Amino acid sequence: MATYKGTIGILTGGGDVPGLNPAIRAVTIRANREGYRVIGLRRGWAGLVDMVPEKNADNGANFQSLDEDDEVNRAARTGGTFLHSSRTRPSHLPKNVVPPHLCDLYTDDINDLTPTILKNLEYLGIDYLIPIGGDDTLSYAHRLHTEGVNVVAIPKTMDNDVPGTDYCIGFGTCVSRTIQMVHDLRSTAGSHERILVIEVFGRYAGFTALLPTMAGAADRCVIPEHEFDIGQLTELLVDDRNRNPSRYSVVLVSEGASMSGDMSFEGEGTDQYGHRRLGGIGDQVASQISDISAKYNNGTRVNVTSQRLGYMVRAGAPDALDSIAPMAFGNLAMDLVINGASGRLVGIRNGVYDSVELDVVDGPHKVVDVERYYNTDRLRPSYEMFGGTPLFLS
Repeated sequence: MATYKGTIGILTGGGDVPGLNPAIRAVTIRANREGYRVIGLRRGWAGLVDMVPEKNADNGANFQSLDEDDEVNRAARTGGTFLHSSRTRPSHLPKNVVPPHLCDLYTDDINDLTPTILKNLEYLGIDYLIPIGGDDTLSYAHRLHTEGVNVVAIPKTMDNDVPGTDYCIGFGTCVSRTIQMVHDLRSTAGSHERILVIEVFGRYAGFTALLPTMAGAADRCVIPEHEFDIGQLTELLVDDRNRNPSRYSVVLVSEGASMSGDMSFEGEGTDQYGHRRLGGIGDQVASQISDISAKYNNGTRVNVTSQRLGYMVRAGAPDALDSIAPMAFGNLAMDLVINGASGRLVGIRNGVYDSVELDVVDGPHKVVDVERYYNTDRLRPSYEMFGGTPLFLS
């Protein structure tokens, strides 16, 4: 019977992004070669919520053993997460989703299943937990760390807004895809001489709109950090269009941007972290630009097209950056595990791989420094003072 230095549990929570599978591969291969056993916890925190800690229970949907085999290596070339994901929040679980075998223990409308999570981690013999996720997933990871669980976390989010790191897994592919898709859409905008409004990800932070615009994908961008005036935006876009020989202009709109201080949502429901589903600001902006465009175009109305990129920027295989950075993050996490560190978040700080205290995830979101990087008069990035700035301006 094989003996191990310890057992590592790894999970992916929240929205999927390209780069998750390379991170899982990096942890698995390094851990195996260092003499550790690896257990993949399936569907984020849901696998630990739903598992039945009994020898003969069917827990195939909740966890699996990982080793250096074809599945792990093959998956690393693909997007998404082969361990699957969820937005389950064990500390705030609604009564209607408490597993049947726990219904007698948890009867409140909202329940904290942390005692069960701790028992299940102990049952699996997990010595170290490596969660990969955004601030929601990692905030619960920090909770487990305060309960005595050894945790080393890896940041993931397309919005790149996890504090404590310059870079989060998924951001590079998101920016690359956004630039490519916007350039592809230009043919339609130019053919019909339209203003093109493109909605992109970004609930609290506007990096996914700012950087593609800075790279030349759009004429203007509006971001969550700055409430914008629709008349100002329309005037700028009409002028951009009229100066363009192909007679079109482009604006990127962060999903969390607002004209009135209120975000645009799809429906009233929330997830277990209290987030309503964002969406619709792009259509609203397009409609209002169309309505008032004549005012800024000598009385002639301009046709406007609205497109939401949505999940297309998070689908498919990771780009080069989201293949390399997750590899480094996984190995950095294992460095910390081997050295007995806990309560750490790996990442990139000032362009260098590093780690910080995990409690940073309970602080404010990382957002665009408007004064430094965004021209509020022109509704576009600032192009001065690049010396000494982080690679991704965050």
